[in-house]
Amino acid sequence: MVERTWVPGFPVDLVNTLGPLSRGPLHRSFRFEQHPPDQSRVAWWATSTPEGPGTLRLQVRAADGAVQGAAWGPGASWLCDGIPSLLGADDDPAGFEPAHPQVAEAWRRARGWRAMRTRRPVEACLLAVFEQKVTGGEAWRAWQVLVGRFGEPAPGPAPEGMAVVPSARSWRNVTDADFHRAGLTPQRVRTLRVVVSAAAAIERTSELAGADADHVLRALPGVGVWTSAEVRQRAHGDPDAVSFGDFHLAKDLCWWLTGERGDDDRMAELLQPYAGHRYRVQRLLEMSGVSAPRRGPRMAVPHHRSR
Repeated sequence: MVERTWVPGFPVDLVNTLGPLSRGPLHRSFRFEQHPPDQSRVAWWATSTPEGPGTLRLQVRAADGAVQGAAWGPGASWLCDGIPSLLGADDDPAGFEPAHPQVAEAWRRARGWRAMRTRRPVEACLLAVFEQKVTGGEAWRAWQVLVGRFGEPAPGPAPEGMAVVPSARSWRNVTDADFHRAGLTPQRVRTLRVVVSAAAAIERTSELAGADADHVLRALPGVGVWTSAEVRQRAHGDPDAVSFGDFHLAKDLCWWLTGERGDDDRMAELLQPYAGHRYRVQRLLEMSGVSAPRRGPRMAVPHHRSR
């Protein structure tokens, strides 16, 4: 086990900062748990690092705001070294000036949030491909099935059922029949195989700026503006990576800022004053919980994410 204590120069909201990694309470590779003595949250993350698989446990100390980290497995040191980046130390909000009262209030409430940077772009890309053009629940069920079957158990005392996301080499051993049984469409399977084949190039983007990473990602067949943004939000800490093409985002954000529903073009207009920080506004919306009124019966939509 490797332990590390990090004292940030800003408050850390563990739940909101790492929330984009969560895909439900039974997510194979990421979990939040309650810590009984003070009911604070503990975050667990199992991933395949450049040094091998590892599990990271994080908790914010209530007394002084210090972050306590512990990690297990061959990737333990790499994970502990990356705690500041993971919790937003690389994110610089300087120059972010809310142009709407809703944004200003959300920003005031989000004192402990910064854009995370996992440094794991292949993992982020794989999950984003799972989520292309399907409901979140459908994508997450498939992810749990395949990570549970082909990923190795998370090192250390991780919560039961947690597993390390398979490496690119392991994903190559997943057959079309395995993908089909998990519910993945042929189009997503083709894109997954492209991502796995280009894993080395994708990993190298972890040190690139947002625009440069976007160029590499979108050169891959099947990876479009939505998928690239989802990857950069998590793996690169890109504060300007907006999920254009999302089924709900434009409607929700336009409603939040104007009281009227809108499309991607209208959302782009509204976000123009926030150039360089547009994802920051998207995340503030997500944390606020505001959404445009839904029309029609609440049914699972079979295709709801854009590439």
